[in-house]
Parts: sequence; C-alpha cells; structure tokens
Amino acid sequence: MNDPATRIYAAIAAIPRGRVASYGAIAARAGLPGRARLVGRLLGEVPDGMELPWYRVLRSSGHIAMPPGSRGFREQSRLLRAEGVEVKNGRVPLSRFGLDGDLDHALWGMPPM
Repeated sequence: MNDPATRIYAAIAAIPRGRVASYGAIAARAGLPGRARLVGRLLGEVPDGMELPWYRVLRSSGHIAMPPGSRGFREQSRLLRAEGVEVKNGRVPLSRFGLDGDLDHALWGMPPM
C-alpha cells in the first residue's frame, strides 16, 4: 500500500460513522503530512464504483469546504446530520466530532464546562 492515493482513500474509509476529520488529518494518517491539498484533489477523482464517506472530510476549521448554499454543501450537511454530527452555519465542532477529539478525551478526560 505504497501508493499515496490508496493510503488516502483508506484513511478516509476508516473515518467512523458520526466522526469527521480534516483534509490535513487524513493526509497525516496516510503518512503524507502537509499534503491536505492532495487529499482534496483525490476526493474529486474518486474512481467509479469506489464508495467513500467523502462528507466526513472537512477544513481544519471544521467548516464544509463547498460554497454555502450549494447542492454539495446541502448534501454534505444532510449526510453528517443523519449520522448525528452537529452542523451549525456550515461548521462542525471538531472538539466533539473530530477523530482527534477522541484521543484528547482518552488522554485528558472531559474538558471543563
């Protein structure tokens, strides 16, 4: 599994239901730190027949990358909400729904309220 595309697609496929990851986090998990733009490009080139949870990939700020109000934006919001992910004004709170949020919680416990 040396091919960067294969590694990136595997990292996207591994995002569990109800969780999200940034383009940069996917690149890092694929062993390609700093290659967030490559992740975005490859998401636009997914081979026919390959099903990926593309909608679980967001900007590092937690924002949906598509233009607000666009068909893709609405579809991504709908799919995330269907999995119980909070989307408000096109943004997901990564501290609650991001993959790394689980690691922080496991290491440090619940954040103070």
